[in-house]
Amino acid sequence: MARIDELRLMTKVAQLYYEQDLRQTEIAENLNLSQSTVSRLLKRAEEEQIVRVTVSVPRGVHTDLEEALVANYGLHDAVVADCVRDDDDESVARDIGRAAAYYLETTLNQGECIGVSSWSSTILAMVEVMRQIPRPIGARVIQILGGAGEPQAKVHAAYLASRLAELVRGDATFLPAPGLVDSADVRQVLLNDSSIREVIESFDEITLALVGIGTVEPSPLLASSGNIFSDEELDMLREKGAVGDILYRFFDAEGNPVQTPLADRVTGMDLDQLQRVERVVGVAGGARKFAAIRGALRGKLINTLITDRFTAERLVQM
Repeated sequence: MARIDELRLMTKVAQLYYEQDLRQTEIAENLNLSQSTVSRLLKRAEEEQIVRVTVSVPRGVHTDLEEALVANYGLHDAVVADCVRDDDDESVARDIGRAAAYYLETTLNQGECIGVSSWSSTILAMVEVMRQIPRPIGARVIQILGGAGEPQAKVHAAYLASRLAELVRGDATFLPAPGLVDSADVRQVLLNDSSIREVIESFDEITLALVGIGTVEPSPLLASSGNIFSDEELDMLREKGAVGDILYRFFDAEGNPVQTPLADRVTGMDLDQLQRVERVVGVAGGARKFAAIRGALRGKLINTLITDRFTAERLVQM
C-alpha cells in the first residue's frame, strides 16, 4: 500500500472512531478489515499525529503542581487542594480535609492498618466530611499519639480515632495516655503498663500513617488539650533550630530531628518508627506552616503530601 493510501485509511478509521463514535468492531465490519488492523491503524494515527490526544484540566485541579511536588521531593504521591486563601487556618483545614477524605476513600487497601495522630485539626476536618467505605476491608485504626488531656480536648482525640474507624468499617485502638507527660520517669512508668505497651508494640503493624504537621507554636486544638510545652521549652526548641513537629517530634529546616530531653516526655510513635511505615501521609497547609512542611519534605519524614495550592506553589518555587 502506498504511503498516501495508508495515511488515508488511518484518517478514515480515526474519524469513524473519534468523531462518529463507532466501536472498533463496527469499523472493521464497515471497512472489511480485521479488528486487529483497526486497532493498529488507530495506534499509527497517533504516531503520525493524525490524532492528538489532549487532556483539558478543569479549573481548580492542580495536577501540574502535584507532579512537580512528587518529582522535586521524591514523594510517592501528592494531592493539592484548591483554596481561596492560605492565611485562614479554618478555611485551609476544611479544604485540605475534603481532599484528604477523598484520597483516603479511594486508596485504602485490604487489611489496611491506619495510624492516626490525635491532635490534628486538619485530620479532624477530614473525618467530618469523609464518606463510609462501601464494604469492610478488614481495616484497623490505631492512635499513635497519646490522646489523654483536658476533658473537652480528650473527647476530640477519641472522636477522631473512633469516627475514622467507623468510616473504614474497622476497630479503633486507643493509646490511653497523655501525649505529653511531666518527666521521662512518668513516661517510663506509663510504658511499663501492659495496656499501653501493647498499643505501642502494635505500631509495627501500621501500613498507613495519617499525620498533621505542626509549627513550634502549638495549634489552638493542641493548646486546649493541655499537652503543651512551656514557653521556655518552646524557646529552647527554636534556639536549636526547630521549625515544626510531627507527632510532637520536632525537626529543623532540613528535616533533621532536634535532639532535646523533651522527646523523652512524649508518649507516641517516634520519627524512626514513622519512617518505617509504608505510606506516611502528611496532611497540612497554610502560610504559617510552610517552613514546617518544607522541613518534613526535605527530611523525608513523609512520602505523601496533601496540601493547599498556595503552599504547593511555594514549595515548587523553592
